[in-house]
Amino acid sequence: MTDVSQFTKGADKPHIVILGAGPAGLAAAHTLTRSGQARVTVIERADRAGGNSASFPIEGVICDYGSHRFHPAAEPEVLSDVKQLLGDDLLLRPRHGRIRLGGKWIHFPLKLTDALMRLPKPFALSLIGDMVLKLFRKKSTGPATFSTVLYDGLGPTISENFYFPYVRKLWGLDPDKLAVTLAERRVGSGSVGKILMKMLRLMPGLRSETAGRFYYPRQGFGQISDVMLESARKNGAEFMFETEITRIKRNGNRVTGLTVQNENGEAQLDGDLILSTIPLTGLTRLIDEPPTPVVEAARTIRFRGMILLYLILETDQFTEFDAHYFPETSIPISRMSEPKNYSASSEPKGVTVLCAELPCDPGEKWWDMPDEDLGREFTGWLGQLGLPVTVPVRRCETRRLGHAYPVYDIDYQTRFDTVDQWLSGLEGLLVFGRQGLFAHDNTHHAFAMAYAAAECIGPDGQIDRAKWNDYREIFATHIVED
Repeated sequence: MTDVSQFTKGADKPHIVILGAGPAGLAAAHTLTRSGQARVTVIERADRAGGNSASFPIEGVICDYGSHRFHPAAEPEVLSDVKQLLGDDLLLRPRHGRIRLGGKWIHFPLKLTDALMRLPKPFALSLIGDMVLKLFRKKSTGPATFSTVLYDGLGPTISENFYFPYVRKLWGLDPDKLAVTLAERRVGSGSVGKILMKMLRLMPGLRSETAGRFYYPRQGFGQISDVMLESARKNGAEFMFETEITRIKRNGNRVTGLTVQNENGEAQLDGDLILSTIPLTGLTRLIDEPPTPVVEAARTIRFRGMILLYLILETDQFTEFDAHYFPETSIPISRMSEPKNYSASSEPKGVTVLCAELPCDPGEKWWDMPDEDLGREFTGWLGQLGLPVTVPVRRCETRRLGHAYPVYDIDYQTRFDTVDQWLSGLEGLLVFGRQGLFAHDNTHHAFAMAYAAAECIGPDGQIDRAKWNDYREIFATHIVED
């Protein structure tokens, strides 16, 4: 067993070991080394940084792991930092997507004039009726769920025709089996009136510079991860890729170090503090002898998986839209994006890629289906949607994500609290990030968590827990930007 001496305690700065080189881990490494407040080592199982926020080429087209945008709603410090790191490579792009409602294509984000012209009349009249009748409709009784909160706030029309089928597809559960937290995190407009106000704010003369727009790097969303990796390395961070964490040691209530394994063999790492951004379920299994209630709670916490289907077509562009949303349950995919449209790239010529998101878990029928068969299914679904593929198809590639979304079922909160409280009580360990806090968040939220974590670490590597708890309350108010 190797003792990696350069990673041991001591010297003039605390040594911090970061588990995971996804967005939260990279942002923590970037800010900790930029400020010079710590020596940093990052452990990552994959051979690259960025996690599901990385990018990669397919036939010369830069693709992301699904549909990613950097939202103007990001915290000012986070947005300013990303702008500074990317410079002119950070583009401000108009959102130009569409969604299927009532069998019709409607612009998404919703625009008032488009909605008035294209919404099926029965659907539109039902929405108006929901607004009028809301004052007289009785509130749901009994325990609150995702279903009751949306039904009470938005009414039956938009709940039953959009949100309910969409969440059944994304999480594989009925809306009444999902927790209120999901509504709080996923639904920013809790009434038809608020939806109308959002549409009004997109009208010319009323909208701000960034309304209805998003930031996107010229070389794909993963360019954000690339520049943060470069910054952290430039400032002294050490990255260990293709490295497995095999054990996290603890002595009583304190985490004391970890054991890792890579092509060079097994090594012991010791530091003043461990920052973990890996899934909290896996983290719990790695720590020495967690209490039985914690083990049992962690075993029942679930993440929703996803297959990303990349259909390579021999044409410059399939449609003008950056993304399509499919709430209806008759089509298994939930969203489709065309990467070239995100950055307005015209290169390479003669080829484009469509990326479809297919929510499913290991063991479901799609998970083990060959790429060729999934490609045929994909083209068939597009035909059913009135988007026939009439150009040559080169092939279909896939990427499988085991931890795409946290599953907020009815009982998740109690189980999460059991695990979270135990992890939070361990000295020498701080857990954050989308996977670490089981948070259904955007990338800019993960960055904000990382910056907050760095702010809560003292010169001696100790955590200001009171300050961190205050930040945790802020994290709980994050709402997902679609």
